[in-house]
Amino acid sequence: QAQLVESGGGLVQAGGSLRLSCAVSGRTFSSYSMGWFRQAPGKERDFVAVISWSGGSTYYADSVKGRFTISRDNAKNTVYLQMNNLKPEDTAVYYCNAAYGSYGSKWTPAFASWGQGTQVTVSS
Repeated sequence: QAQLVESGGGLVQAGGSLRLSCAVSGRTFSSYSMGWFRQAPGKERDFVAVISWSGGSTYYADSVKGRFTISRDNAKNTVYLQMNNLKPEDTAVYYCNAAYGSYGSKWTPAFASWGQGTQVTVSS
């Protein structure tokens, strides 16, 4: 069973930046596309970004395109999310998970288990 540990969240003013990290263990990390998802208060968990197993392909939700960058380090079993020009509507708990889907559409989480997530709060 995969263990996912997210970190790097915090409180930031609108326009600021944060870098999230997710360490993965218990699975062959480099075999999976990895994604970031987020859940805002009162809303369902939603897709944010995905990166292929090699790091060669990425895809973003329209709401974060041009502001967020997903990357990965297979030697460290870690996936990152660089978030720039943050907006109050980015406020949510952010989670990582393996993901499956097709580029051009939302991706679906692949692992049944989730980490604890990391809280991102953007003040206006």
